[in-house]
Amino acid sequence: MPRRYKKAENARHLQGVELLKSYGSFLPKVTSSASWVPTAVNRSYSVSSPLYGGTSTDAYKTRTESSTVDVSLTASLNLFNGLSDYAALQSALDRKKASGFSLQRAKEAVAYDVTQSYYQVLLDRELLGIAQENLKSASDLLTLTERQFNIGLKSITDLYQQQADTSNGKLEVIRAENRLRRSKLELLRRLRIDPETEITLEPVDTATLAALSPEIDLNALKATALARRADLEAEALQSNAARWDVRNTAGTRLPKLDLAFSVSTDAIDSYSMMLQGMNYDYPYPSLGKQLENGTDYALSLNLSWTIFDGFQSRYAVQSAKIAQLNKQLDYEDLKDDIQIDLQQVAEEYRAAFDQIASARTSLKAAESAFAGIQRKYELGASGFVELSASRAALFNARSSVTQALYNLALQKALLDFTAGATSIE
Repeated sequence: MPRRYKKAENARHLQGVELLKSYGSFLPKVTSSASWVPTAVNRSYSVSSPLYGGTSTDAYKTRTESSTVDVSLTASLNLFNGLSDYAALQSALDRKKASGFSLQRAKEAVAYDVTQSYYQVLLDRELLGIAQENLKSASDLLTLTERQFNIGLKSITDLYQQQADTSNGKLEVIRAENRLRRSKLELLRRLRIDPETEITLEPVDTATLAALSPEIDLNALKATALARRADLEAEALQSNAARWDVRNTAGTRLPKLDLAFSVSTDAIDSYSMMLQGMNYDYPYPSLGKQLENGTDYALSLNLSWTIFDGFQSRYAVQSAKIAQLNKQLDYEDLKDDIQIDLQQVAEEYRAAFDQIASARTSLKAAESAFAGIQRKYELGASGFVELSASRAALFNARSSVTQALYNLALQKALLDFTAGATSIE
């Protein structure tokens, strides 16, 4: 699976977790605590009151030792916090939707990227076939030249030149094979599959290409793109989420009201005190009985309002507003870029048809010229230089037609991708 798509999928999953967190803000917060102090020693001085026979100068050294258990459970529910939780939830909902559109656009980008590499492999395969045909033609002509040389119709110079031309044809085949090998590996890289995998590619449907028309309604295409581009919809949702973030941050300026309920209990396992050399042990009921009968309950309504926080809230609100403005600018920039890109791609798409027509005209002329010059060369009425130039022109013309056809297919894929109409089925 391409990593770009996987990253977008991970981002969508994270937004889902963030949305769940926003929903959780409306639920009570429950906390619990428990502690056990096996031994606690306290040393101090105490003064006995004159009411009980003591004097103001009497001070006694005391030492207490105890073992305690404490258990508590607290539940709190926010009733009002300036609607920050509501704004945070709306922001999370928008970002969750935006992540879905971002994932959709990532799929389209992967599909276009793979399509581009796929067309390159097909093109290189076609060019390899043309190079092999050119080599076969040169080899056949070399065989003929050798026979004509043997019977004295061709000079040794013509033979050497034809041998060099055949060698150049072999070199061109080797280059075409290397290009095809590289483009196949690049396609495997895009697909993120084992490089040793053998892939079988279907050729381009020439009937589909023949049915394409250079005439397109640019204004309608722009309107379609603005309505269908997933990344533009994602940017709009991100901008709206940033607007909710401003309201979320501004909510900290308002009072906060919480409803809290707590239940707690404690027990003393042992308690002893040493006073004036005498040790006093205080017996307590069992831990279970103390924990059961010593349970405390509390229901509270807590109101808090930060009057002044050193302009921290003001800074946070302004930062959120700037972030929202930047998101809106990103949306407007993307909207303009889409229209400019469509205009450029549409012009290149139209030009692709002119390139095909020009390349086919050149091919027809090159085929006729090569056929005539080859016939004259076989009869000895034409030189090798003229034949070699004619063959090179024919080879280039065939390559140009093939490249023009695949360029049209690629421009159609790019036009669909830019308009948000790429098929990912």
